Amino acid sequence: MIEPDHLHYDPWPSAKSLARSLERSILTTLTVMRHLQEGQENVALLPNVNPPHWEFGHLIWFHEFWVHREGKKSNPSRLFNADQLFDSSAIFHDDRWQARIPSIEMLKSYLTDVMDLTLSILESGKITSSQSYFIQLSIFHQDMHNEAFAYTWQHLAYAWPEVTPLENDRSAKSDLAPYFINVPSAQVQLGSFAHHGFMFDNEKWQHALNVPEFSISSHAVSNGEFLAFLLSQDGAGLKTPEHWKKEGEQWFERHFNVWSKMEMHAPVRHVSALDAEHFCAVQGLRLPTEAELRALLLSDPQNWQCSKLWEWTSSVFEPFDGFSPDPYQDYSKPWFDGKHRVLKGWSPFTSTELRRPEFRNFYLPTRSDPFCGFRTCLL
Repeated sequence: MIEPDHLHYDPWPSAKSLARSLERSILTTLTVMRHLQEGQENVALLPNVNPPHWEFGHLIWFHEFWVHREGKKSNPSRLFNADQLFDSSAIFHDDRWQARIPSIEMLKSYLTDVMDLTLSILESGKITSSQSYFIQLSIFHQDMHNEAFAYTWQHLAYAWPEVTPLENDRSAKSDLAPYFINVPSAQVQLGSFAHHGFMFDNEKWQHALNVPEFSISSHAVSNGEFLAFLLSQDGAGLKTPEHWKKEGEQWFERHFNVWSKMEMHAPVRHVSALDAEHFCAVQGLRLPTEAELRALLLSDPQNWQCSKLWEWTSSVFEPFDGFSPDPYQDYSKPWFDGKHRVLKGWSPFTSTELRRPEFRNFYLPTRSDPFCGFRTCLL
């Protein structure tokens, strides 16, 4: 019998390494929940936001469902009615505001019960390949929701707690003038392959792609460049970002709930792919493709400036040849709809384990709430 793909994402981390990663992710989640002020869990119905307590319950449910219930609803949950409340595939986005979510105390108890079970497995030293895969999947899923909390808090202008061990979350900036890097034509490897550690199903499988010569900017587009564009006749039709404001002659930028003077050399953030493409069209430029941006990420880092942002590409989020879904089938497959775009890179709120050149993030091109920016290529 042929083993499923996900059992070949070894070498598996040690039990101690998995326990540390799990405890780190739990600490981040609990710190965020603990600093949520009373009443802030009641948010307006917004298309790109989840009710915070619902999202908290969902990430616990996901962990329990895959690690301890073997992905089967016939195996009971430790929380009454959990499948009807927290299965994101079963409860529509808008219905999450109507769900009778248990108290935060009950959800924290649910978290403790589920995570203690996982830590017991890890402490036993008897971990199967399947358990190792699903524990990693659940940790990364929680990490992604921790990042989602960050961009939700930014969107809602909530105070963000100091969460370690993430580094300073200010975007990278440089006083050096940007320039275009000429990249000669070459084969670029996209995706991942078996027996080289964890991957997500949309990375299957690694393959070579011939990429023609191109020129890409050394820096992501800055606040100053994007502001000048917005103030120009060609950019006048665009809305000023919600986290920007002008007082007198000074422009300010909001970082969660704190306003500070805008750093003109810092990479512009919270820009949709559509606005990025408008900027490019006016400037006689274009967004890079997924392969081009991967080539940059793999090149000498001294030649280009890291933006500390997810960066838009022009590439539609599509399956690679030979794609097949892993057990969590809703991770990638539903979003191969011809609408979503690939982003590469990482933000200050991305866990270090997910900061891989192979990783493919994806959003609708209308989204601007994640910590995303863009760099440009010459036509």
